[in-house]
Amino acid sequence: MNTSRQANRVLALLFLGAFVMGSSELLIVGVLNLVAGDLSISVSAAGTLVTGYALGLALGGPILTALTIKLDRRTVMCGTLLLAVACNLVVALSTSYDLTLVARTLTGAFAGLFDATAFAVGIAVVPPHRAGRALAVVISGVAVSAAVGVPLGTVGGQALGWRGSYLAIVALIVLTLIATVAMIPSVPSTGAGVGGQARYAFAPRVLAVLVLCALVFGSTFAALTYIVPFLQDVTGVPEALVGVFLLAYGVAAALGSFGGGRFADRNAAGTLIVGAAVAAAALAGLHLFGTNPYLVGVLLLALGACAMGMGPSLQYRVVTLAGPGGELAQSLPASAINLGIAFGSFAGGVALGMFGGSAAILTGLAIAVIAVPVAWATSRLQPPPATSHSEKVCADHG
Repeated sequence: MNTSRQANRVLALLFLGAFVMGSSELLIVGVLNLVAGDLSISVSAAGTLVTGYALGLALGGPILTALTIKLDRRTVMCGTLLLAVACNLVVALSTSYDLTLVARTLTGAFAGLFDATAFAVGIAVVPPHRAGRALAVVISGVAVSAAVGVPLGTVGGQALGWRGSYLAIVALIVLTLIATVAMIPSVPSTGAGVGGQARYAFAPRVLAVLVLCALVFGSTFAALTYIVPFLQDVTGVPEALVGVFLLAYGVAAALGSFGGGRFADRNAAGTLIVGAAVAAAALAGLHLFGTNPYLVGVLLLALGACAMGMGPSLQYRVVTLAGPGGELAQSLPASAINLGIAFGSFAGGVALGMFGGSAAILTGLAIAVIAVPVAWATSRLQPPPATSHSEKVCADHG
């Protein structure tokens, strides 16, 4: 790019794309009851639509990234957005649960490919000393979508119906595609070194933090996937006010995702210990005081701020501990997080189906309790002793 202004426009578009693609994942959580009724399935079965997307992103995203690594990044991004439009249209229009599940799973894989491609484009359009900030823009788009996707789904579902909400997502992806064609420059693949990076990216110290990624988000989404029935059946919140609770959660999570970067810079490992402990305490509070709407609101604020606030520290720790494998490792936290989301939403659904009430909250608490000592253990891990200057810069800004 020739000017900083042009680069900033591209980065703004990457933020928008990451936000829109990410919103399509969690939009469905806020309308889970509506989807279940429309498709004539149980709420726990509808929860597998969250699981399918997460598995698609976690497994399909890295595979598609590897398959397209030699292609121009602009071409990949345009193709990915086009396929995402098709899949979200299927979700919006299909009356078949099986077809909807397939479309959701494929959408997840395309979202994973989009994020990886956006990282590459972001780094390409800025000078080397701004690479970390470019990565942060894409991460922020994903983080904000995770923060507000659920309340947006709830509000949009009430105003437009859940299918109308997905048609709105389709329209936004189309706009993003048009802007991508007009604004994103050609970014040829530099394509080398994946094999050489793999032994660093998949080293035991990195895998340990990836396990922590899965536990943190697994615990959160075991509860969050089924928070609407919890608020209605346990807390007794009227349907018209559920969106207010979820919006409060979304605002807290968005603030946590932005503020978490400062804590990551200061002490990423320590942030993960404190964040995991507070998230566990918030889930315990939801179970113990779930019938008190005021306390539930406060506890959802704490859970949102802590869960999303840990995101930058998790990314930072993975990339730093990978050392020379940092470029490849950048794509791994998203996979680990979505495997955690898939497991958490599945486990919460099974518990809810068997026991009802606050069973999904208790499932999240059990996972969170495991995450605390894992966070402490990973805080003692150190990166490999020798990295090049460029790798240190990447790690510092990861």
